Amino acid sequence: MTALAPLLRPRRLRPGDRVAVVAPSGPVPEERLRAGLDILRGWDLDPVVAPHVLDRHLGYLAGDDAARARDLTEAWCDPSVAGVICARGGFGAQRMADLADWAAMRAAGPKVFVGYSDVTALHEAFAVRMGLATLHGPMAAAVTFLDDARTRESLRATLFAPESVRTLGEATARPLVPGRARGVTFGGCLSLLAAELGTPHARPSARGGLLLLEDVGEEPYRLDRALTQLLRAGRLDGVAGVALGSWAECGPYEEARATLLDRLGGLGVPVVEELGFGHGPTNLTVPLGVPAVLDADAGTLALDVPALA
Repeated sequence: MTALAPLLRPRRLRPGDRVAVVAPSGPVPEERLRAGLDILRGWDLDPVVAPHVLDRHLGYLAGDDAARARDLTEAWCDPSVAGVICARGGFGAQRMADLADWAAMRAAGPKVFVGYSDVTALHEAFAVRMGLATLHGPMAAAVTFLDDARTRESLRATLFAPESVRTLGEATARPLVPGRARGVTFGGCLSLLAAELGTPHARPSARGGLLLLEDVGEEPYRLDRALTQLLRAGRLDGVAGVALGSWAECGPYEEARATLLDRLGGLGVPVVEELGFGHGPTNLTVPLGVPAVLDADAGTLALDVPALA
């Protein structure tokens, strides 16, 4: 199998750019959305909210599948929009992913796309359907984005001055398996990556990739199950290195850590833990589809190129 190749990087944002806020997954609390929009306006962006962001469907979706897919498609195809930022995660991105008009979105060209958690399904879709690098980062109505200055600054710097954030990591980062590796970043939420197996957006190979993994609310035995599924499916064959983010509400961390080491240690590649992205108190923005060097001993992920062009 061929190795993962770097993906097309969209252009960075500029002051005055219009960004669309969409909700491909769960329902969005209106007060948190308003607060997030205020932050984006404070960055001199012009945020516009997609028509169905505040809809409710089945109690756990932000509108029905067709409406959520239409919001993403129309936002992407709007020539006045320079980037699309998800409002929140939750559940439902997989339900609408195949309903988006990927042909029209390809024709509209590359744009910034930001999200994490359930949005992992869309990161995979953008990689497979459009060959586009995306940003695994905080969402406009996410609590961490609203409450944590480090989280906000990481996204702001990545959007406007990506050359200033070429080395990523937190003081908490340390080697789970020592070593250094080069590859192309990919990944996201562990449970979503496992759920994507067998779908049209599951990439056939991870060879030469630097895998980012994090999750929330999954007990160690469930982390074991998802990792084992990826391993049995060959999804981790040829991975060059692994960067682990946060494991909030995944049981005592030492138990989760032991499971991660048990399942990933056998890959024989460097693994760094607590790099500072995901559902934890700080959610650093990490590009997906960009060549980088993972140094587990130093606790860093150094990008070969800025996240955005």
